[in-house]
Amino acid sequence: MIMKTFIDDHFLLQTGTAKKLYHDYAEGLPIIDFHCHLNPEYIASDHVFENLSGIWLEGDHYKWRAMRANGVDEKYITGKDTSDWEKFEKWAATVPYTMRNPLYHWTHLELKTAFGVNKLLNPDSAREIYDYCSDLLQKPAFSARGLMLHYKVETVCTTDDPADSLEHHIKTAGDGFAVKVLPTWRPDKAMAVEDPVAFRAYMEKLGLVSGVTITHYPDVIEALRIRHSFFEEKGCRLSDHGIEEFYAEDYTQKEIDAVFNKVFAGNSLTPIEIRKFKTAMMVEFAIMDWETGWTQQFHYGAIRNNNTRMLRRLGSDTGYDSIGDFNVARQLSGFLDKLDSQDKLTKTIIYNLNPCDNELVATMIGNFQDGRTAGKIQLGAGWWFLDQKDGMEKQMNALSLQGLLSRFVGMLTDSRSFLSYPRHEYFRRILCNLLGNDIENGLLPREEIDFIGKEIVQAVCYKNAKDYFNF
Repeated sequence: MIMKTFIDDHFLLQTGTAKKLYHDYAEGLPIIDFHCHLNPEYIASDHVFENLSGIWLEGDHYKWRAMRANGVDEKYITGKDTSDWEKFEKWAATVPYTMRNPLYHWTHLELKTAFGVNKLLNPDSAREIYDYCSDLLQKPAFSARGLMLHYKVETVCTTDDPADSLEHHIKTAGDGFAVKVLPTWRPDKAMAVEDPVAFRAYMEKLGLVSGVTITHYPDVIEALRIRHSFFEEKGCRLSDHGIEEFYAEDYTQKEIDAVFNKVFAGNSLTPIEIRKFKTAMMVEFAIMDWETGWTQQFHYGAIRNNNTRMLRRLGSDTGYDSIGDFNVARQLSGFLDKLDSQDKLTKTIIYNLNPCDNELVATMIGNFQDGRTAGKIQLGAGWWFLDQKDGMEKQMNALSLQGLLSRFVGMLTDSRSFLSYPRHEYFRRILCNLLGNDIENGLLPREEIDFIGKEIVQAVCYKNAKDYFNF
């Protein structure tokens, strides 16, 4: 029996047909990364990373969680008094124990595709790999922009607050950089009324950048519309919303005015007041997007900051979030229907974090396809804890069975790292393997392989996103 080589040209491709689909149709396509958390300043300044730890470990919650699970002391993860090498050494010692976790695949795929390193990362190889890659990172081809060009990135959409100046996007565009770097509207703070003090502070910030004196609810909408127009002028074509769950409460304008006045005065709201306000704001955001022809994205389903002790010590977004189990169907249906009943439902992508919701969302989106835009309402790619082989396959299987995989807009990195672009390759290989296996098993016709290659593989990997977002 011949054993397969790890991370070779046929990585994840189990059949001859899968190999043909990937190498003839998917390999080498440009990348449209329509949702990420890259730092726009790094792109504008063409940031040079000091070493491999700087580009690989800073802010990477996936790696941090694995290191903690492997018994690594927090000082080697987020500590300020340990060196970059010491942190990397602990990560290298963790990597062999990540087998069957997607981190093991991603780590070696990134080493190979970015740096040409084919060695396995472990304690024995750590120093050599660290020094070699850190030296390469000082070369122009390995700067922030250099890596984007290396991976054939065509368009990137960052994630930006309405109050952001977008100065770095403006500079990058002015430089004539070959990669389109566009902002994405992320107005979550404008409806975060759980904390009255933080909400009031944000309203003051929003008022300052918009030139609107905010004292009542209509002022908020006016200020947001001004900023929405500003984002539109700077090339924004997508919004994004990070929510625990969907909101679809009935409300009156009088009620929302009263809720705003209450929270703006520094008073805490009741749970139903919070839900009504969030519903009203989400409807307003959605109508703004419909008016401009933007796509709205919803990332829902995370329970955040579960560990109170570590939240106090490290703050939020440090690797203590998990999958939630919210009541979804009724609220999602109600929210989409509020917009569709006015014929103001724009293109929409819904990313669920709980795999048990795959079929739920896949069937729900079918209720609001309108026959005017192919794939208008999308089941988004596997997100966060689900952007791995099993999660991607389950998402694509659910979409295939309940909708049209051929109209899917495909993968994104959702990452803060300039080394995460191989996640697109990972996804493309998994897609080709899925379809290739179906052909080999007689579930799809072999004589249609060219159609499958062009109208499904190439479409899902690249063309659908380009058309859908009007890039």
